[in-house]
Amino acid sequence: MNYYRLGEGYCGSLLPLELPAAGEEEALAAAGVLPVVTEGDPARTRASWKVTHPAQLGCPPEGPAWLDADRLPAGAPLAPALAARLEEGTLMGVNRRWAGWERRAAPPARRRLRLNLLALGDVGGTLLIGLKLLGREALESIGICDISPQMCQRWEYEMNQTTYPWDYDALPPVEIIPPERLFDGDVFVFCASKGIPPVGSQVKDVRMAQMEGNLSILRPYARMAREKGFEGLFAVVSDPVDILCKGAWLYSNQGEDGAFDGLGLRPEQVQGYGLGVMNGRAAYYAKKDPRFASFLTQGRAYGPHGQGLVIANSIGRYDDAISRELTQLALEANLRTRETGFKPYVAPALSSGAISLVLTLEGKWHYSSNFLGGVWMGCKNRWTPAGLELESLPLPDALFTRLEETWEGLGTIL
Repeated sequence: MNYYRLGEGYCGSLLPLELPAAGEEEALAAAGVLPVVTEGDPARTRASWKVTHPAQLGCPPEGPAWLDADRLPAGAPLAPALAARLEEGTLMGVNRRWAGWERRAAPPARRRLRLNLLALGDVGGTLLIGLKLLGREALESIGICDISPQMCQRWEYEMNQTTYPWDYDALPPVEIIPPERLFDGDVFVFCASKGIPPVGSQVKDVRMAQMEGNLSILRPYARMAREKGFEGLFAVVSDPVDILCKGAWLYSNQGEDGAFDGLGLRPEQVQGYGLGVMNGRAAYYAKKDPRFASFLTQGRAYGPHGQGLVIANSIGRYDDAISRELTQLALEANLRTRETGFKPYVAPALSSGAISLVLTLEGKWHYSSNFLGGVWMGCKNRWTPAGLELESLPLPDALFTRLEETWEGLGTIL
């Protein structure tokens, strides 16, 4: 490992850099996060990440093994001071093949953020209520935009009349913004949809039925993010969440010739918010049936918001048959709501949307979909000063096989 001066701080590198050299002792003793520069294919590797395993310093291929670091190659032993840095969580991997990597190596201090929300339909409106009520610590303001001026005005009235008595600035204010200002903030939330199949339709996979229409709506906003040089979080709530994330990333990184050029959204900027409600649905059934009770204290959710979902009843005492049964119940929970005559949008807007987004912005563990070797894979994760951290646990073989199948299946779409 070589060490260099980088701005006001230091970085390590496994590769030669055209930066002023620095001593190992002074670099490792410096306060804050230490970036370690490496390189990997931008189409398969994030621009930055929190290092939680020595192998990640060498930028190994991303895939399900990042969810179980014991399956990553062991790599060479780290120097004691560098190993201590890894243990305390202050190592950041940086991929120098992404433009502007030097800026990303110095993460900004945490502050209240400006969030802009596109589309105020059933999901968007419910999401807005949740963000307003839960976002007092995380959000400075919420911008809203919709094709209907009346819808915008309705929600501006309603939300700015939602307040605590005598503490009128406690909750974030809501402001109507035009489309050209959607990327002026720190977070962009995509809730637009071409239309959800009506209650009573024979569509079995409601999420995938929306794919082509929603991709067509998404594309100009992904291009706008590129043109604006957007550096914030591009959050996708519309279905199918995981595929739209990939679409946003690909569209934003296409040059005039349509080829991938890596000049748009970085992989870790795009997150999908659909897994939170699948976790919530699994917990709902786990509370009703003691056979599934272990999920409430030991379980996990992985994968997409739809087919390919993986619910694990327990990591330490995994039961494949019980887990698959609970997975199916979670997958079909939206159909049970439709049988009551209503569209199932409230729990997704709140569990996957508002709650998970606020946890994201507060740097807390939550469920969302993140880039993993070219696809968006849902798992427990959090943002840290050292970058995005995916939870890594020793996973039983039967569960890991399910994750591999889901990951490979997602890779065949788009």
